[in-house]
Amino acid sequence: MSLQQSITAELKTAMKNRDTARTGAIRILIGEFQRQPEKELSDDAVINIIKKLIKSERELLSASGGEDSGYIEILEGYLPQQATEEDIRAWIVANINFADFGNKMQAMRPIMSHFGSSADGNTVKKVLQSL
Repeated sequence: MSLQQSITAELKTAMKNRDTARTGAIRILIGEFQRQPEKELSDDAVINIIKKLIKSERELLSASGGEDSGYIEILEGYLPQQATEEDIRAWIVANINFADFGNKMQAMRPIMSHFGSSADGNTVKKVLQSL
């Protein structure tokens, strides 16, 4: 079952349980799915949509100074577990030779291709700058 299908199925469960916060978040997410040109989205596309919604919600909260409504936590529940700074640092030390690059930040591409959506680019950048 794809991530998109499991989210759609979870909408029914949330509605049966009368969980209004989860139902609202899932409906917004499904609305974003429907705005995409493809009918069936890959898991990577779904993850990118979720990350985009989380980013826009954080920007909205920081601009308005509002309180978190739990919307971000609900959406983050659908993301794969993120790699920790320690995991990223350990992989970089074991696999990256900085002599091959002009500067440390040029190592971002192989690192991000290894971790994919399980590592946040800002976290990788922070780890690289600390090495």
